[in-house]
Amino acid sequence: MGKNLAEKILSEKTGSDVKSGDIVVSPVDWALVQDTTGPLTVREFLALELPKLANPAHTILFIDHAAPSPQKQLSCDHTFLRKFANDYGAVLSDVGEGVCHQIMAEKYARPGDVIVGADSHTVTAGGLGAFATGMGSSDVAAAFGLGKTWFRVPETFFIRMTGKFQNHVTAKDVILHLIGLIGADGATYKALEFGGDGVADMSVTDRLTIANMAVEAGAKVGLFPSDILTQEYLTQQGRAGDYRSLTADAGAVYERIIDIDLSNLEPTIAKPHTVDNTATVTELKGTKVDQVFIGTCTNGRLSDLKQAAEILRGKRRNPGTRLLVGPASPQVLLAGMKLGYIQTLVEAGAVILPPGCAGCLGVHQGVLGDGEVCLSTANRNFLGRMGNPEGYIYLSSTPTAAASAITGVITDPREVA
Repeated sequence: MGKNLAEKILSEKTGSDVKSGDIVVSPVDWALVQDTTGPLTVREFLALELPKLANPAHTILFIDHAAPSPQKQLSCDHTFLRKFANDYGAVLSDVGEGVCHQIMAEKYARPGDVIVGADSHTVTAGGLGAFATGMGSSDVAAAFGLGKTWFRVPETFFIRMTGKFQNHVTAKDVILHLIGLIGADGATYKALEFGGDGVADMSVTDRLTIANMAVEAGAKVGLFPSDILTQEYLTQQGRAGDYRSLTADAGAVYERIIDIDLSNLEPTIAKPHTVDNTATVTELKGTKVDQVFIGTCTNGRLSDLKQAAEILRGKRRNPGTRLLVGPASPQVLLAGMKLGYIQTLVEAGAVILPPGCAGCLGVHQGVLGDGEVCLSTANRNFLGRMGNPEGYIYLSSTPTAAASAITGVITDPREVA
């Protein structure tokens, strides 16, 4: 019987013939934390009294969530993480060096890897064909010290995509549509495997966006095959040697198959205060927006800067709407500067934030006022997510966000000349 991607990766990694539902102990290729979960993980690791990290060069501490730090308590957490990295030889990615999930894609994640992180959006690396998942701090601490962890091999939903995108319809609209279709708990501890003819033309950056939000449907992992586009991406990153072809077997077994015709999708938005509370842009047109935020590990890539710049070129943001843009990494920021996207965005009235999570989690850089509405390209809109339970967060694609920044209300990007 053929294996789906989750079964195939965990079979290879464990050296055994596994199937959905099996309990396995798997080696871990990469283990990561960030500055909100990292201090707890490190303390749990120290409490285990293990003499060393199992693989220091593949243990990464990211300071990206509150970067630069807005308060002394967080600054002390950062100091704690820096000292641990120095003492134990772990890799440190410090302030301004980018969002952990973007950096994992640019520098580290490989097809077939098993990656665990004390951050739920570790699933992003599934866009490169890695079995990547978020875990609790205690589990990641154990992986730090042992170099392995246990999983129940998840059952898999196959998301079969066909057709091609309409203009200004993007991968973000795909995943918002899917989450609205199956619900925030519709894929709890499942693998979402994405395939079909529609994937062949879907860039790796699009795949990373979709994989990033698989967890918003409860999924353990979001997986894409590794193909020629994966090879091109890794080659562009100077990592051609990290490529390997990885696809599900013929005759792979899936618990459920869900069909999505990309050509029929419309720009989609998640309304407050849950990601599965979705509607089309047509239904929400005219909703006042106080702030637009383009960035994060979901939509802070070069393709997003390009999409925003193309819509905003020669225009200005609405005077009643703030526009914040956060590139996900220095690589993205520098390329955006070289290609003129950053200049276009600044001329349109955008504030460019340093590479990092910025306004996404509500620690600093974009906290909402009471009653304010933000249209964000981030991955979550829970009550209080952007620092104020009296604020309202709508989630959208980058084209929808950019178009809405011009008008000051939610706007269909297909209608902006």
